[in-house]
Amino acid sequence: MSPEITKPNGKLQAAPLRSMPPPSSFTPVTPHLAISPTVSVVVPAMNEAENLPHVFATIPQWVDEIVLVDGNSVDDTVAVARRLRPNVKVVTQTGKGKGDALAAGFAACTCDIIVMIDADGSTDGREIINFVGALVTGADFVKGSRYAAGGGSDDLTINRRLGNKVLTGIVNVMYRTQYTDLCYGYNAFWARHLDVLDLDCDGFEVETLMNVRAAKAGLKVHEVPSHERNRIHGESNLHVVRDGFRVLKTILKEWRRQPSPPQPEPTATPAADRGVA
Repeated sequence: MSPEITKPNGKLQAAPLRSMPPPSSFTPVTPHLAISPTVSVVVPAMNEAENLPHVFATIPQWVDEIVLVDGNSVDDTVAVARRLRPNVKVVTQTGKGKGDALAAGFAACTCDIIVMIDADGSTDGREIINFVGALVTGADFVKGSRYAAGGGSDDLTINRRLGNKVLTGIVNVMYRTQYTDLCYGYNAFWARHLDVLDLDCDGFEVETLMNVRAAKAGLKVHEVPSHERNRIHGESNLHVVRDGFRVLKTILKEWRRQPSPPQPEPTATPAADRGVA
C-alpha cells in the first residue's frame, strides 16, 4: 500500500499510511480475494414467492445480511425467504411503492455497504462483486448500467429504451453527469451516505432520485456493466408513461433542492476500511 502524497505550500510530503485491518475482519470472496467491509443486500418484494428461489440462489454466500422488504404479500413470499435463508431480516412495509420499500430496507441495514436488487429475477446477484469491488477501490456510489460495455437487457422495450435515453440525457445536461443508464434498479453505495440520498419518494422514480442526489452531493459515482434479465414469474408494476412523468417531475424538482454534504470516510473502524486483499 502506497502512502498518500500531499502538497502543502508547494512541497511534496508523504501522509501517514492508513492502518491495515486485522485478517479476522476480512470476508473471503474467492480463493484470491477478500474484503473487509460488511455487505447488506436489500430486496423489496411483493408477491414474489415464485421468484425468490432463483434470486436468493444468485446472492453470494459471503454477503453478510439480506434484508427482505415485504410489501404485504398475499402469497408465501416471507415463508419462502425464511426457508431459503433462515437468517434473512424481514421488514414489513407500512407504505406503498418501491421508493418507500427501499427506504424501509435501507434503514434496517447494519452493514458498511448496501446493495439493492430486484425480487423478480431481472437483476443477477452474481454481479454484486462488481459493485462491491468498485466501492472498495474508491467509489462512493455505484450504478449498474445496461448500456455500458458488457451490459445489456432482455427486457427493454422500444418505449422504455427511448424514455430512458431521453431522461438520461436531460439529467446529464442539467447536472453535468455522464450517466449512460438512469432508470435501472441495481445500485450500491456506502451506508454512511444514506443521509445524502435521503429517500423521500414512493415509486419507481427512486433510482433517478438516488442518481441525481449522489451527483449533486459530489459523490464519486462509478458505473459498472449489468445485464438485465426478463422477469421470471408474474407481471411488472411499472407503467412506462405514468412512471416516466414521475421521473421527469423528480428531475425538475431536484434542480431547486439544496444538496446535503457527503459524510467523510471513517478512519477508526477497521470494518469500514476500503480494504481489499
